[in-house]
Amino acid sequence: MVKTKAIMIGAGLSNMAAAVYLIQEAHWHGDQITFYALDDHGANDGSEMDDAKDDYWNVNHPMENTRGYIARGGRMLNYRTYVDLMDLLGRVPSVTEAGLTAAEDTHEFDAAHRTFDKARLLQGGKGIIDGGKLGLNSKDRSLLTKLVLMPDKEENRLDNVSIAEYFKDDPHIFQTNFWYMWETTFAFRTQSSAQELRRYMHQMIYEFTQIEHLVGVNRTRYNQYESIMLPLINYLKDQGCQFVMNRRVTDWQFKETAMQDEITVTGLEMTNVDTGETETVPVDDQTAVIFTNGSITDSATIGDYDTPAPENPDYGAAASLWKRATERFYNLGNPDKFFANRNASEWVSFTLTTSNHLLLNEITRITTQVPGNALNSFLSTRPITPLGHNDVNMSIVVHHQPHFTTQKPNESVIWGYFLYPRRHGEFIEKPYIEMTGKEMAEELIGQLSKVDPGPGNIMDKKSAILDSIINNIPVYMPYASALFNNRAKTDRPEVIPAHSTNLAFTGEFAEQPYQMIFTEQSAVRSGEIAAYHFTGIPMDWLVDTPRYDKDLKTLAKATKKMFS
Repeated sequence: MVKTKAIMIGAGLSNMAAAVYLIQEAHWHGDQITFYALDDHGANDGSEMDDAKDDYWNVNHPMENTRGYIARGGRMLNYRTYVDLMDLLGRVPSVTEAGLTAAEDTHEFDAAHRTFDKARLLQGGKGIIDGGKLGLNSKDRSLLTKLVLMPDKEENRLDNVSIAEYFKDDPHIFQTNFWYMWETTFAFRTQSSAQELRRYMHQMIYEFTQIEHLVGVNRTRYNQYESIMLPLINYLKDQGCQFVMNRRVTDWQFKETAMQDEITVTGLEMTNVDTGETETVPVDDQTAVIFTNGSITDSATIGDYDTPAPENPDYGAAASLWKRATERFYNLGNPDKFFANRNASEWVSFTLTTSNHLLLNEITRITTQVPGNALNSFLSTRPITPLGHNDVNMSIVVHHQPHFTTQKPNESVIWGYFLYPRRHGEFIEKPYIEMTGKEMAEELIGQLSKVDPGPGNIMDKKSAILDSIINNIPVYMPYASALFNNRAKTDRPEVIPAHSTNLAFTGEFAEQPYQMIFTEQSAVRSGEIAAYHFTGIPMDWLVDTPRYDKDLKTLAKATKKMFS
């Protein structure tokens, strides 16, 4: 089972983590590792548009305005639970701060720019909502407590149970500040998996006590591509790892065996997306194949200031390859649970770049907080859900500036998203998914105007703000929340499937005990497990995962918070 070479399908965080552990813990040379991928951005953050205008998924929809910046999304870090991520970043140098590791860089920046969100929720007619008052009633508390106290061995009781089904006799919870904050902090929906909600309640239970201020959130100095991915890319290239980009792996070659669960990869079929040429890469007995079997940014498309992001019907590059494997073997999960229901997984985001700080300063005035501290969510003033409830219209993140190393001093970058892109705007009468970048900016200004405490109103400066916009880039992501889709535990393959001789699964669609997905923590840990498995390193050497759900002081604080 011990291997001496590895092929990585996908160049995301989990596979880069596997490569680092192969080099540092198994003492491999970099030239023993080859990546095949469409790109090396890995997860969600992007770059200047001049570098990204030829995005693979946008080839049929070229952009008119390629200026400004793009970040498809961004994830909040947490030192207390992201122990594997911080271990990984402690192994590679920062690309922006000489003499520091990527972990030290993040710790240094975060210590000087602590998060304290003053305006987590805002609503027209009320302004800033006191999110510390969770609004839970006795039934809400009872059902949440059952989730927190449910032991790991009973988790399969929540197989194929959605959050809506779990709370079917308690619709009140979806009208609470707790739900509005939880839904937008972690991107859960009512149709998401109750099993995944349980894992979050277990692993993030201490965040429950401070969710209105997000004081447990840690930030990188710059966007996560430059602060997390680029340090890994540079390190691995320096070590001699081979990166073969613009390759879409389309099919497998497997060894013929008598048993249908014995998995041995013997070759990979792939397409060069630049030339259209196909090729086959053989896989010998000494090679491990480490495969990131799903991506939340697969099939994403981008628009511009005057153009909506088009819909892309593609099933997804990584998920399509995963599905090909499940057609051959019966113990590798069910990708359709995650990639065949866009209604449960899609969002639209936008990245807004301005030539001055007028909009930034207006948001600072309205929310009473400086850039870098906030996730601001705007609540509707009328029912907008199928249950006839109020809900969140949109959310924005105002990053510490600059968010990109090449950003000019006069430029501001703001990111936002619509968790339900088929809903209609209040100020632009069309679904968010159909909006241009300009229309999304107008919707944002409108939402801010509803909560503006004065004197004056941001709407009075609308023309000047629009004139300051260099670009506002919409991004449609059909699978952004796919990892939360309602499912059973067996719908995700294990990192090392039973009877696999050389194939491992990594990333957010691989099953790991206790780990919560949509976190850099679970992604890194899956790569770590794969690396240790194929090199004979004991699993006891894995980074210890804390269990705050078993800490009595944390549980006592959470209980007290429930009654706030």
